[in-house]
Amino acid sequence: MTSSVSSRRDARRNHESLLREARRLFAERGIDAPLDELAARAGVGAGTVYRHFPNRDALIREIYDTAVAELHDLAPEILGAETGWRSVELYVERLGGWVADSPYLPAVMRRVAELDPTHRPGIEFEPLVDGLVARAQAEGALRADVTAVDLGILVDMLGSLGQYGGEYLPFWRRQLTVVLDGLRARPGTTPMPTPGQDFAAFHDMSHAKGPKPAPG
Repeated sequence: MTSSVSSRRDARRNHESLLREARRLFAERGIDAPLDELAARAGVGAGTVYRHFPNRDALIREIYDTAVAELHDLAPEILGAETGWRSVELYVERLGGWVADSPYLPAVMRRVAELDPTHRPGIEFEPLVDGLVARAQAEGALRADVTAVDLGILVDMLGSLGQYGGEYLPFWRRQLTVVLDGLRARPGTTPMPTPGQDFAAFHDMSHAKGPKPAPG
């Protein structure tokens, strides 16, 4: 093996280790945790961190883009389910569990929105989620008044259980069961009190720095 090949392999290994440890560190201490601590956890020098990520924002951006790629990886299973209702179940379950297991994600999303408001890869998922919602409703399995944004909000709600840490994760499927039962089409459901939010508005809101005050 040549030294250049070995160096590239070491660099790739260090890069993956830094990303892995950054996720753990950010989950424990927030996305502004010291990068010196990241270097120590990854077993590298501080200079190695900055060779891979020139600044904190570059690290956060890569974590964000990696998360979007993970969503793409989940899509074939979700969209390829045997029924539309099963697609809905998998969407809520897989994404809710993914967010719960990644409590740093909301802060990462907000930071990236601050850094580059034009970077909106999540919008590309709108037609896919709209399609699985329409399919489940055509089967008569999903409430007719549920929208893709409703599913996104429910994923966020389930994902927020990650704030309790790993101690609660064995129990989060209790809330998942309640949510899925509430999505099923059946007689006697309470009508939705208002129309649903636009998907693009939901996307931007979920990436916003924080809640905005209500207009006076």
